[in-house]
Formats: sequence, C-alpha cells, structure tokens
Amino acid sequence: MKSDRLLAILLLLQTRGRVPADELAAELEVSARTIYRDVEALSAAGVPVYAERGRHGGITLLPGYRTDMTGLTSDEARALFVLTAQGVHSALGLDSALVSALRKVMAALPAPHRPAAELTSRRILVDPDRWLPGPRRAVELDALHTAVFADRRLRLRYRHSGDRRLRTYTVDPYGLVSKAGVWYLVADRRRSPALFRADRIASATVLEEPVRRRGEVELADVWQTLRRRVEERPRDVQVTVRVHRSRLDMFTRIVGPLLTEPPGADAADRDEDDWVTARLAFSVLPGVSVLLQFGPWVEVLDPPEAIDELLHRLSEVTALYDAQRGAAPSPRTPGDTAPATSAREPSSYEAEE
Repeated sequence: MKSDRLLAILLLLQTRGRVPADELAAELEVSARTIYRDVEALSAAGVPVYAERGRHGGITLLPGYRTDMTGLTSDEARALFVLTAQGVHSALGLDSALVSALRKVMAALPAPHRPAAELTSRRILVDPDRWLPGPRRAVELDALHTAVFADRRLRLRYRHSGDRRLRTYTVDPYGLVSKAGVWYLVADRRRSPALFRADRIASATVLEEPVRRRGEVELADVWQTLRRRVEERPRDVQVTVRVHRSRLDMFTRIVGPLLTEPPGADAADRDEDDWVTARLAFSVLPGVSVLLQFGPWVEVLDPPEAIDELLHRLSEVTALYDAQRGAAPSPRTPGDTAPATSAREPSSYEAEE
C-alpha cells in the first residue's frame, strides 16, 4: 500500500541518509518515477525531504530531522519478540544488550501494541538446539567475532572430523553462522569458499592484514554455496530395506534425510502387515552401517554389497568383544574384505555434523 511505502521511504532515509532513487526503487520493488511521486507526497505532508541531482545525488532528509513514529503494526511488534533462545546471543556476548534493546523497543511501541508484544515474549520460545545434543567443547568466538567485524584475515589451527592432526589455514572471513545450535565460520580459503566448525578450531589469531573477499560477494551468498555442496553431494548407493512398523517413526526420524522413497509409499511395497519397504541413498557404502542401530527391526534387502558391509561391521564388533573375553575371534565369512579406504585431504567446505 502507498502509506506503507511512504513510511518505508521515511525510515530508510532516517537510517541511511542520502539514498539514490534507483536504490529506493529496487528496495521497494517499484519504479524510480513512483519514488519521486512518493517523495512529493511526503513533502506535501510536511516532511522536509528533497532530491539532490548529480553523480552523488539522491533522496535525503533535511539534516537533523527525525520522527519518533515507529510505524510498527501489531503483528510487526509481536514478531520482534519472537526471538531465539539466549544461547545465540550469549555466545556473542550480547545477552545484556538484547534485554536492553527489547526494553527500549517496548517503550517505543504504541501503547495499544504493548500487551500483545509482552504476551508473545511469554508464550512463544524458539530453541535452536537439537534434542539430546550431547556434550560439546566450549566455543571461543571472540577472535572470530573480532576478525569478522574488523575485516581482518584469520590464521586458524583446525581439526577436521576423524583427523587427529591440527592443520593451519589462513582465511578471509565473511561471517559467523549459527545452525541448529552449532556455530560455523564462513570464509574464503585461497579464494574458494570454506566452512569451519567453531568447536573444531583449536586456536584463532587475528592478523593485521585486511580481509581479501571476492568482489561483491556477501555472507548469505557464500553460505548458500556451501549448503548446496553439503546437501547436494551425490548419493549413488541405493539401498532397499524392510522396516518393522514398531520402529517406523524412529526410523523415519533418524534417517529421514537419506530416504528417497517414504516407507510404505506404495501399497505393493508392503511385505506383511508388520513390515514396510523403504528406499535410501548413501554417499558411500560404509554409510549403511547407520542401519545397525535398529537391530533386527530393519533388514537390508538389496544390494548384496550393502549386506556384506553390514556383516563386515558386525564381525569387527564380534571380534572386539571376543578379544575382551579372551575367546577366539569368530570366523569371518570367506571372501569378506574390508572396504578400500585411502587417505585424502579433508574438504574444508564440509559441514561436519
């Protein structure tokens, strides 16, 4: 609506100072001609706004002019008080700042909106942590935070998942991302996007060198690139399983991201009343070992290589506990061999959950 757009223009000018008409038009998704008409309407309403021509021109307010009007609707006021759990702000040292900011916002709200905003803060809570996340290393974000806001390069000592060695990287940070309660540093390494879990950073040193980011690339752009790399990895190992209905909810909840076809999607896939067929896709064959946690309630039907992999893992576990008891190791099935592995340089973009 035009009234909302006029208010948006006023608030943008108060926040940014002089703003080119084309930039306002792009922000509000209208034409530059519409922006100029809106500026005339604001001026007619008594707002001291004017346009400056020239290379460095734009729309601006008379210096010193401010309005106390927040322009918040009831729903906008409530939205501000639906905030994440304190953990995110605490990690950044902003707990007290958050409380103070909300107090000021509450004071600035129109009186009719205050009860709804206060009730929202007491009735809605967003907790970003997973259930039963387990113990985590303390995360020191001070150096990362300093480098991000001071636009300085970072030298990291970092341990990748499954690797005891610490590796040294010099990176150009874009920012910090909190995902499902885990903090990540998003940065460029050798001009390529890289992702580092904060709790795997053994040490971080802020360098005097200015950051060397790529052109106009922003944090959100790099994060989307890294997310796609993690989420769109090829999953070429197709596995068909039978799931007992008594464990169906648990199975779907735990391996949901691996499912290519929901259990029981086709009536023809039902073996009996108590069993449902499901299909999964894994990036590598050893990944099927995740199915062992379901015991006899999940049976792999195909391919044979997946069954051999599970038998191999089971023989390793049996040998381990046979050795503890001093018994002779259980014989392995003839032809059973461990999957071939090779050492490789860990990919720094991998989000290591």
